[in-house]
Amino acid sequence: MEKTFAMISLGCAKNLVNSEQMLYLLSEAGYTLVPEADGADLAVVNTCGFIDAAKSEAIDNILEMAELKKAGRLGGLIVTGCLSERYKDSILSELPEIDAVLGVGSFGDIVAAADAVMAGGHLSRFASNSAPVDEIARVVSTGPSWAYLRIAEGCDNFCAFCAIPYIRGRYRSRPMENILEEARELAAHGVKELIVIAQDITRYGTDLYGKRSLAALCRELGKIEGVEWIRLHYLYPDQFDDELIDEIASNDKIVKYLDIPIQHINDAILKRMNRRGTGSEIRALFRTLRERIPGLVLRTSLIAGLPGEGEAEFEELCAFLKEARIER
Repeated sequence: MEKTFAMISLGCAKNLVNSEQMLYLLSEAGYTLVPEADGADLAVVNTCGFIDAAKSEAIDNILEMAELKKAGRLGGLIVTGCLSERYKDSILSELPEIDAVLGVGSFGDIVAAADAVMAGGHLSRFASNSAPVDEIARVVSTGPSWAYLRIAEGCDNFCAFCAIPYIRGRYRSRPMENILEEARELAAHGVKELIVIAQDITRYGTDLYGKRSLAALCRELGKIEGVEWIRLHYLYPDQFDDELIDEIASNDKIVKYLDIPIQHINDAILKRMNRRGTGSEIRALFRTLRERIPGLVLRTSLIAGLPGEGEAEFEELCAFLKEARIER
């Protein structure tokens, strides 16, 4: 008898990669993906739990699936991802409609969870969120000409406003040979643009190789036949070095569009945020990038209204934005 499941993937690109891995594992185990949860044997909700809006969206989706289940139009409900991890001590008691729950270290257990629910049981697994990154194949859901390429997991920055290190664990780079093998496979299937992602891609390699290795990885990615564009997302300003800047400038395949979250420019606010570096260092970095990378487009993320920010700090941020001419 056919076993069907629907997948709801919420949140960021990194979470989507985990959803794609679960799609692969369930498909290999004989489960069939269907477009709607209504009428399916199972629904898998891969959640985000980072900010309040994301948590509300996740809970709304879970409750919507619970209503289908209550009405007899859905067999079982599995919840995975960041909301599960963040609230692992209370999620089942708060949302008893859930049949199985997996933390961010247990995406590889999705088949065990599905089998348990199909058999009328329950399952709850929370493996370490700081274990080495699982090397699991995936069903690419983007494209067909582009795909995300995750190079690391977790974060060691511990910004004061961010729960990601507590949810996703400590920073762990994937071995370069595994990343390149995945990139070659993606290229062989027609992917022309690779969007390189992690919570912090500039720190890549520091844990495995004892040094920043993003520039070396980009050089190798640029050699892969079929890959035409490499897009770099989530570069932290304190981790740039001359080697990386030179690689971005000289590698014709790297899109000259950099996503560098700075959050603020005022030194006191940056310190309150537990951010590394100063406003002067950010200004100097942006000037250097503009000078050495022709045609550069910059994108950033900012936080206004942090406790302690007054009119003067806010005005300094506004003045910087006019000065830096950040495009996105």
